[in-house]
Amino acid sequence: MVKNGGGSMASSLLFFSLFLLFSNSLAYRPGDIVPMSKMGQYHSSRTTWQDVIGRNCPIFAVNREVLAPIEKPVGYTGADPYKISFQVGREKFLVPWLLVINRKSSEVPMLDVHLRYSGTDLLGVTAKVVDMPHHYLEIHPNIRQQFWDPQTWPKHILVRYTWEEQSEIDVPSGFYVLFGSVPTLMEFWNQEYMELELSFGRCEFQDSNTVFAKQLEIMSYWN
Repeated sequence: MVKNGGGSMASSLLFFSLFLLFSNSLAYRPGDIVPMSKMGQYHSSRTTWQDVIGRNCPIFAVNREVLAPIEKPVGYTGADPYKISFQVGREKFLVPWLLVINRKSSEVPMLDVHLRYSGTDLLGVTAKVVDMPHHYLEIHPNIRQQFWDPQTWPKHILVRYTWEEQSEIDVPSGFYVLFGSVPTLMEFWNQEYMELELSFGRCEFQDSNTVFAKQLEIMSYWN
């Protein structure tokens, strides 16, 4: 019985170790670059996923703004809207299509990207297209001119990354860890206790050293 229990425990420890290894591979530290890739769509044609260079990616737990380029789509005539989508983080959180060109507005677009995290984990990403703040355009008037000039490519739009920290405390999971394993431990201990009783019951067939060895075997498992 002890050997079977030990094998089960070893399997559980192996699974837990692999889980920790996988979790650590996705973990971030403040200041880490969060990898991101993008895809464009014009007409019915889509590009492949392309990596975004590090200086334009989010920085973990750091609010900031970057000026990101938008390359000219293949076959672009200016008659149809141009959309982009993102995959964010090693978890590849998907940001749905964002209309950035020909969106029927006289304002220069800006991407407002909201990222949620807890501890070292990236929990999710949302994004929307808003108008670029006028005070920014006043400081950088060439952005407006280049954006509306049909001959100037790539275009540049402002991307604002804001981070929201969420609590690391997961009450339901905590109760599960605290109480969920109790039945399993009780069942295992009951089995070992019954085995120990049988060992004592067979004292007339076994010497005291055998029974004592059985006790030590159980105690060494729990230690």
